Amino acid sequence: MTAIPADSAPSASRPNGTALHSPVIDWFDAHARDLPWRRPEAGPWGVMVSEFMLQQTPVNRVLPVYEQWLARWPSPAHLAAEPPGEAVRAWGRLGYPRRALRLHGAAVAIRERHGGQVPTEHAELLALPGVGEYTAAAVASFAYGQRHAVMDTNVRRVFARAVGGREFPPDATTAAERKLARALLPDDDPTAARWAAATMELGALVCTARTPDCVRCPITAQCAWRAAGSPAHDGPPRRGQTYAGTDRQVRGKLLAVLREAVTPVPQAALDKVWDEPVQRARALDGLIADGLVEPLDGGLYRLPLT
Repeated sequence: MTAIPADSAPSASRPNGTALHSPVIDWFDAHARDLPWRRPEAGPWGVMVSEFMLQQTPVNRVLPVYEQWLARWPSPAHLAAEPPGEAVRAWGRLGYPRRALRLHGAAVAIRERHGGQVPTEHAELLALPGVGEYTAAAVASFAYGQRHAVMDTNVRRVFARAVGGREFPPDATTAAERKLARALLPDDDPTAARWAAATMELGALVCTARTPDCVRCPITAQCAWRAAGSPAHDGPPRRGQTYAGTDRQVRGKLLAVLREAVTPVPQAALDKVWDEPVQRARALDGLIADGLVEPLDGGLYRLPLT
């Protein structure tokens, strides 16, 4: 996912985004899901937690973990006071558990650098450990109502279809996409922040990858892809994600044993989770290198304490 800081002034040659803004935002106001990180009580910390959790993970899997996380750690200082291994344990089966370590590292930095308050400035957000361009812009936009182009996969797909006339965007974000996102951004902060959330929701609920519901789309009449007859994707084959049999699956099984353990786990217990020893060892070595597992003397392993 990619986020692009807004230009200070609109380009004279930019596409006419104003024709898209009102219908998309009006649709969002009527149809947006009532998600806990969108409620005022979530605050900037709740928004930041959601952005870490939602990376490559669907909303229905995030919701229960998010609620438990905020109940246990309602502020960055609460999380920073715990060992990083507890963040990994609470992450459960969300996948990509390095995100838990990065969120813990961000919480520590927020406590130490910003008095426990999630910073408001994009540059300060970007300087936090584990926070990239997308997350910095998303938090600045969704938590503080600032003007930033926030591009996830859903937004890129909406723009590719509505403006570019293509079924799918490229696999990797291009300079042309970044330019387009800046060009389509509304001029004032509140409308721009609403536009960022609305385009993301439109891609998630209506302009979906496999079965777009064009009948429900508020900008069907303006959609370049529909006007062109909804041509099929003609680029390189789209890459699908595999999980079964991969190192990711083995890493997940190893971490599951460690999350459930209250004392350090012996090597023999980890050996039982996967029959192929070379792949199992590689996965364990990777977890150790990533800081997700701490090896101890005597062939024992645990989640990290520091």
